[in-house]
Amino acid sequence: MDERSARMSLCALQSLGNPQLSELVAVHGAVEVWEAILGRDAESTWGRRASIIEPGQLVSDTHKCSARFVVPGDEEWPDSLDLLVGARLSGQGGPPLGLWVRGTVRLDELAGSVAVVGARASTSYGNHVATEFGADLGLAGRVVVSGLAFGIDAAAHRGALSARHETVAVLANGVDSAYPVAHTSLMEGVIARGAVVSEAPPGCRPLKAAFLARNRLIAALTDGVVVVEAAARSGARNTASWAAVLGRHVMAVPGPVTSSLSVTPHRLIREATATLVTSVAEVIELLSPFQPELELPLQGEDRPLDRLPERLRVLREAVAPKEEVNVSDFMTRTGLSVPECLAGVDELVELGWLEQAGEAGWRLPGRRR
Repeated sequence: MDERSARMSLCALQSLGNPQLSELVAVHGAVEVWEAILGRDAESTWGRRASIIEPGQLVSDTHKCSARFVVPGDEEWPDSLDLLVGARLSGQGGPPLGLWVRGTVRLDELAGSVAVVGARASTSYGNHVATEFGADLGLAGRVVVSGLAFGIDAAAHRGALSARHETVAVLANGVDSAYPVAHTSLMEGVIARGAVVSEAPPGCRPLKAAFLARNRLIAALTDGVVVVEAAARSGARNTASWAAVLGRHVMAVPGPVTSSLSVTPHRLIREATATLVTSVAEVIELLSPFQPELELPLQGEDRPLDRLPERLRVLREAVAPKEEVNVSDFMTRTGLSVPECLAGVDELVELGWLEQAGEAGWRLPGRRR
């Protein structure tokens, strides 16, 4: 057995996020640890689990679902996962022994990515915010990472896909199927434009501990975590806690004070664990404080006024409905000189944006029947 197959087999024990197993592999190597566990057979829980694992079948299942198994030392292995060495939270920790990946995005391309997480039973407000954040983060060139769950996770993935940008889903089950099953088509969309990732082998169903274990991966793979709607007891809070442990940026979107789903975001902000954000521009500013603020591309078609040169647009906007403006007014409101005002106003009159009002005044043109 080689190192890669041994790591696959150890992952199949479903002891995900087990710091003791991670430390044993780091010291002795995966092959030696696997053989030691297999040798104990019925004497231990791991031994009994190992006795029914077929390494060859794991390899076959991986190829069957067009996945790849990435391990430390591979070119694709992200350095950010090294932050998990020695990290502990609620009894879990340590880097994954390997990761199954399906999709076009590579794990070593996730630098600068942002996680958007939150409640499964989200509100229309939370879904709107998560979708908008997913789309705007994509437009800003950031990969959106989440967990493919109902609610906020799904909204964030869909937002990124609607903007035709990359998104990555970190799963608690195998990468061969979606959980929940209702998100099968969403998972296919994520794979087509991004990737799905898991430290559980194909065919593995999700266990409760696996959901908490995958939260550490979401935090480690990204530069920051944005929490949108989460109740007092929430997996999103666990993800935020992992982000704080790993020194990642933790951000939270405020919500209505009357909503139970605002409890975790507001508490994170109140305890200074998270920074309040209300837009992707604020997220980018927090993640890249020494770079000039990025202006997101405008969405939708330009209005005719938007297409005017700036010098003409400021003159046009200096005139309110139902008022007459003279040269002195234009100078005061725009800061332009007399020649600049006269030349610009004449051009606006010619283009139909203004009309003459008396000998020394202008106004907005009346409606034409």
